[in-house]
Amino acid sequence: MRVALVVCFCIVRAQHKGPPGAPHGAPARWAHAPGSEPPPDGRSYAPPPAPRDPRYGAPPPPGHPHGYPPRPPHPPHHAPHARGPPRGPPERAPPPHHAPPRAEPRPLGGEAVAPAGGAPPYPGAPERPPPGGDPAPDGPPEAASDEYLEPEKCAALFEHFDKDYFFAELKRMYKRRMLPLELGSRFGHFASPPMGPADFDAKPMVLVLGQYSVGKTSFIRSLLGRDFPGIRIGPEPTTDRFLAIMGSDDGDRVVPGNALAMRYDKPFGGLQGFGNAFLEKLQGAEVVGAPILDNVTIVDTPGVLSGEKQRLGRDYDFPAVVRWFAERADMIVVMFDAHKLDISDELKATVEALRGHAAKMRVVLNKADMVSPQQLLRVYGALMWQLGRVIKTPEVARVHLGSFWDGGAPRDWGRDHAALLARERDDLLAELRDLPKNAVLRRINELSKRARRLKVHAYLVHFLRKQMPAFFGKDDKQQKLLADLPRQFALCRNRYGLTAGDFPDVLDFRDALLEVTDLSKIPKLDKHLVNDMDKMFATDIPKLLDRAVRAPPGG
Repeated sequence: MRVALVVCFCIVRAQHKGPPGAPHGAPARWAHAPGSEPPPDGRSYAPPPAPRDPRYGAPPPPGHPHGYPPRPPHPPHHAPHARGPPRGPPERAPPPHHAPPRAEPRPLGGEAVAPAGGAPPYPGAPERPPPGGDPAPDGPPEAASDEYLEPEKCAALFEHFDKDYFFAELKRMYKRRMLPLELGSRFGHFASPPMGPADFDAKPMVLVLGQYSVGKTSFIRSLLGRDFPGIRIGPEPTTDRFLAIMGSDDGDRVVPGNALAMRYDKPFGGLQGFGNAFLEKLQGAEVVGAPILDNVTIVDTPGVLSGEKQRLGRDYDFPAVVRWFAERADMIVVMFDAHKLDISDELKATVEALRGHAAKMRVVLNKADMVSPQQLLRVYGALMWQLGRVIKTPEVARVHLGSFWDGGAPRDWGRDHAALLARERDDLLAELRDLPKNAVLRRINELSKRARRLKVHAYLVHFLRKQMPAFFGKDDKQQKLLADLPRQFALCRNRYGLTAGDFPDVLDFRDALLEVTDLSKIPKLDKHLVNDMDKMFATDIPKLLDRAVRAPPGG
């Protein structure tokens, strides 16, 4: 036993014994520093370590007056570790003949620094002159302008635009993304019936409104340059029906209202919901030889009634029909007579039905050549005051002065301001001619407005439906919701983060809700449909516009 202990002691001592000449207990790793000469006495051990500060782990520098200096900052995260090289295989450098020249980083808010040799600092940047070339011009850099918003840029963008491809894809998106949500939430009952293919392919529509005998039919005749089927002009209320004037290649003819609403290639199918009483007052006129009808469709309307006539009423809801046409029209022309500036109750209700379409509205003061220049100034001011009472918007409506009648020469006082009337007429005709150019953007704009209204309607019906009981007391609960509808609108807006401007009119929504016997029978809202519709306007339509611009016409 003793022999074994002695042997183990000798082995351990031999392992801890250093090289020859090293001090007692010095390990073998203590040797002179690599690259230095050994001491002359042949000893290769290092000197004993200097006293260290426990806080820093390093001896104080010699001659430091204040003892230990502050601790040096930590090395950055990308610096190599002090204990040795980083683990892992070494990074491979790319071949020099394949590596592109690396550009200098682009300063924030400044101009990119181009590398030597004139190469651009980033893809798409203008080339720089080589070193030693012409110096940069003096002066501040030019400010960037939104050129894509200018009319000339928009016209150049859509010069080679494939409209057939665009509208075909837009119809497919509407059918897949919006139509299921409209049918599930009964949007057609509360707001507007579903759109058909003809609503996308139809020509731009111009709606002409005004009181009787203000010159609406004469205005249309002056645009066409000829008579059209169904025309009646007189001092009494002559136009007693809605007349859609369209271009044709087969000859002039009149199309009855029921047949017009049933034609799949015309955008009037939604008018069947107003019943037979209205369809009897609807008529179509196909005209040959009118160049303006190659690009637009004009809708003449009955004269707005006043006095005793408006109390007799009509067989259909006139403001609701006007609202339907206004949603699909590209321009709304509201005409006034220089001698009749009063606004009747029905005209006020009609103009209020145009709420939300103020951008389409154009006001025409007709028969302006029958008053003197001094009287025309007063009439213009009185008309603006009357419009301010009805059109409750901070913007002032654009009023075109004109004299649209059968004769060619101005009447009475028209010779004094003939140049003014000619310029006003040219401005209005220029807007009519430009309607086909902006048809794509208007379709997208109207479809976007419809989508916002549909989203609010879907969440509103869903919010009211959730409050209905499962079994008993449904009628009482629905009546309470109807009585508290303004508060329910506010609660729904706060619950789902909706915009107040997209909500429907409270009275109109209440009238439509009264016709629903059981609100709980409306299908439950599928929020995936709402997300799909939002994605359609966020990503799908911008991509479609890009593809339509790049696609060859007819391809």
